[in-house]
Amino acid sequence: MKKIYFTAILFAILGPFIYAQKMVLKKGEIIENLMVNDSLKSTFSLYLPTNFNTDAQWPLLMVFDVHGKEKQALSMFVLAAEKEGYVLAAPKMLDTLSLTNNMLLTGKTIEEVVNILPIRKGRVYAAGESSGGRFATLVPIFIPGVKGAISIGSSLANRELLNIKSPFHFIGMVSKDNFEYISMLTDTKLLDKMKFPNQMLLFDGTKDWPGVEYLEKGMQLFTLDAMGRNLIPKDSSYINNAYKEDLAKVNHLQSIGDLLWAEQYMTEMMSIYGAHKNLDSLRLVQKELRKDKQFRVMSRNENSAFLKESLLKEDFQYYMEEDLYTHNFNNLGWWNHQMGEIQKYKNATDPFEKEMGHRLLGFVNALAEDNIDLIQNNDVIDEDALAFLYMLKTILEPDNFEYYLKTISLSAKNEDFGTSLFYLEEAFKKGFKDKEKLYNLEGTALFRITPEFNDLVSKYLKDALYEIDEN
Repeated sequence: MKKIYFTAILFAILGPFIYAQKMVLKKGEIIENLMVNDSLKSTFSLYLPTNFNTDAQWPLLMVFDVHGKEKQALSMFVLAAEKEGYVLAAPKMLDTLSLTNNMLLTGKTIEEVVNILPIRKGRVYAAGESSGGRFATLVPIFIPGVKGAISIGSSLANRELLNIKSPFHFIGMVSKDNFEYISMLTDTKLLDKMKFPNQMLLFDGTKDWPGVEYLEKGMQLFTLDAMGRNLIPKDSSYINNAYKEDLAKVNHLQSIGDLLWAEQYMTEMMSIYGAHKNLDSLRLVQKELRKDKQFRVMSRNENSAFLKESLLKEDFQYYMEEDLYTHNFNNLGWWNHQMGEIQKYKNATDPFEKEMGHRLLGFVNALAEDNIDLIQNNDVIDEDALAFLYMLKTILEPDNFEYYLKTISLSAKNEDFGTSLFYLEEAFKKGFKDKEKLYNLEGTALFRITPEFNDLVSKYLKDALYEIDEN
């Protein structure tokens, strides 16, 4: 396909000298390493849909990944941006920078994009997944002119910062298997109370990212809202097609017996189409569904699972804090038992217990990882607490070799070779075979020359690097 180009002329002023810097921006592909004119010398990535032209004004979706993978995050939105007609931009952010610096960088990037492209006023939005989604929910709070946020798999970063006088449009996307699901339900109730426009889109499965149709729907919801607020002209064909799609979704959910999801989806439809259509017939369908006996049974069962989950989360949080404070390695057996119980929930025939099992596992993993980050960021690192968490992670993620190796490294560093040998053999039993990674493991120089280490390597990997003469 022949590439399409357009040229934007950016005028910049440096002291007394005025010059024109020509920037050739390609449509239909991600452009990386565009400079932000600020003291941080930072960059951003940009995507212009293939039908982009400078005669129209365009909505802008800012995409965030706080780990410096802005291109990968932005690429997830490309197909949706093509269909819905959005410009995408993603600043290069790092989790090593403070929240303040990342927010300043975001503001500068928006200024740069608005300066070089015809972005429609009132149609700048933020989006991200996980920690990027959490950051996205802060952007409309701190940067004037950003009117909405899409958060995938992450609840609001800070509910206390919400200002009833400065509402923004929140769109949450989450799987019922995600441990953030209940928190995001709580968010929507708070936002309803504060009169913030909001919708929550549910998707199936355990993957972090939803399908592209959900990203399209998120952008579509922003567009429908903009039409409802007369920020852009109403397009009756666009509105009717979107409504038909959503009605078909509700009918499908009812046909497969997912009555809770169908009822929830109708609630979201009413919040967005109220400004466009008479919804009396939809309200009647929802009212009848709520009276359905099966719907009520499902609702009770889900609420029962929510209550059980809440109590278990409190237990997990309490015991993890206690175990870290007391360095209670003996309690790893209790955690192993809890992992077995969680696995039973995940394998249950009851769908609500199955979803609960996935959420509980995600919750404990996130809790452990958050504590690892906290300990590692302290001026004085509590290595016993860190060792406990590494060992716990081998229980929570038995096929993830990273935490076996971290345990081996930390134990060997403190010359606890018995613990190192135990976790090395456990890793071998699980199928670990990366000899190069093993021999380059930090803090294991003395451990690697012990006869026991080399015996284990010879047993599972056939040949050891060192042969120890014990005579």
